[in-house]
This record gives sequence, structure tokens and C-alpha cells, in this order.
Amino acid sequence: MTTTYTKSQVASHTTDAAGMWIIIDGDVYDVTKFKDEHPGGPKILKRVAGKDASKQFWKYHNDGVLKKYKPKLQVGTISDAKL
Repeated sequence: MTTTYTKSQVASHTTDAAGMWIIIDGDVYDVTKFKDEHPGGPKILKRVAGKDASKQFWKYHNDGVLKKYKPKLQVGTISDAKL
């Protein structure tokens, strides 16, 4: 069963200590450990931590990237998502 979170719960995850979480299309991803591997650098992920990063993600990535990393990084879904 998938864990569900509210957007306000994700918004509290913006630092290494709290964990850096982002939302992409209603799914929640923990990018804390991935940030240093990110080809664009950790700064970009820090900028969107705690937020819905769907628009920024799709601007630079295709669905193959999401398929590759989803199993490793997804921690849940948004319960108050308007999809």
C-alpha cells in the first residue's frame, strides 16, 4: 500500500536533515541522497524541495527518466492532489 502525504507535509521536507522531498504528478519523491548524483547539480533540487516540481521536471526530462528513478526514489503520493 502506498503512503499518502499532504502538500503541507511535503513542504516541511526541504533540508538534508528533514529529507528533501519533491512532488511530480502527484507522486512524492525523496531526492535527499540523489541530489549529489543529479546531472544538473544539487542546487536545482534544493530550489524545488518541498514543492510540486512537475513543471520544471517535464521541461528538462522525458518519461524514461521518471520510469528509471521512480522505484528507487518514490516514497508516496499526494492525498490532496488535483489530478
